[in-house]
Amino acid sequence: MEVKFYDTVEDSLLKFAVIIAKTEEKWIFCKHKDRDTLEVPGGHREAGETILEAAKRELKEETGAVDFHIRQVCVYSVKGKTRVGEDLSEETYGMLFTAEVFSFEKIHSEIEKIILCQDLTDNWTYPLIQPKLIQEARNRGYL
Repeated sequence: MEVKFYDTVEDSLLKFAVIIAKTEEKWIFCKHKDRDTLEVPGGHREAGETILEAAKRELKEETGAVDFHIRQVCVYSVKGKTRVGEDLSEETYGMLFTAEVFSFEKIHSEIEKIILCQDLTDNWTYPLIQPKLIQEARNRGYL
């Protein structure tokens, strides 16, 4: 799996939004109903959405966040096969965000639950992607 980072790309290329989120100094991880692993919130951009709108929607859907501050970090791209069987043979682009969440409501999505952790997980759904995204956000001073 190849992961690259960019400052910008053409907006129409941005297909995903990933949000590295924390609350009260704890990492927010999502546990999908169909998986035993953890991931940071994120997902596909829907038709007619800006990438920021997609990020806010995914954060709300996957964590129940209702009051939060979100910041754009950078563009990322992935190419290769993911652990969950997605074949990204062409370079696919997304926008990386960070968020501080202040309050939550009940989750109404494919996410079974959120887990708050003092430390990063070792049980990643996307172990070849998401740790690199977190490291890049740290390198750029967002975490």
